[in-house]
Amino acid sequence: MFDVPVWQQLYTEINDENFVMIVVAEDTGGEATAGPIFDAANPTYVQVIDPDHLVSSAFNFVNVPSAAWIDEEGRIVRIDEGTYSKIHTFGEGDQAFEFGNDVYAPAVKDWVAKGADSVHVQSAAQVTGNIRQHSADQLKADAAFRLGNLFRAHGQEAKAERYWEMARSLNPDSINFLRQDLTLSEEGSAGETFFGVMGKYMSEGKDLYRPLDIEKS
Repeated sequence: MFDVPVWQQLYTEINDENFVMIVVAEDTGGEATAGPIFDAANPTYVQVIDPDHLVSSAFNFVNVPSAAWIDEEGRIVRIDEGTYSKIHTFGEGDQAFEFGNDVYAPAVKDWVAKGADSVHVQSAAQVTGNIRQHSADQLKADAAFRLGNLFRAHGQEAKAERYWEMARSLNPDSINFLRQDLTLSEEGSAGETFFGVMGKYMSEGKDLYRPLDIEKS
């Protein structure tokens, strides 16, 4: 969500009535949590709040920010990449590190301007290869996660946690599930636990996103 203001800037710069940008906030806290972040950016693009992570479930994203480019014919032409609007620096001094990239936003501009002629449009075979296939356990995990949300909304915390634990055990690769759970902890979704899991995840050779095949111009 820290990229929200920068995406607004990009959307303003593109200024094309045929381009629709939909930004989705996945947070079980709903509008009370995500709404103020959108409001602060004063966005003119479409904003959606997704408490049940339905978008990640549909596209099988494992981490945010992720995106899909969908052309005017409804065809996905890119999917499942680290869709940062710029390079970010987190922390200070020896603890500082960078994440994100500065090539994705210019690629979006190029696609809007050139459509199917953009060099960043991927073939159907490439897109198909980048779409993560759902396993039976992942589908069960999505259902368990939503049940947990339902029980939590009705004040049944024990049942909610039981189903969230089930979701994480059925789909341990979902960073989205982990981060959502950590929002309810004291350290939050970007603390020591999160970075420890991320380090382990990457050391095991797992993809948080599909490789970004966009070169800096």
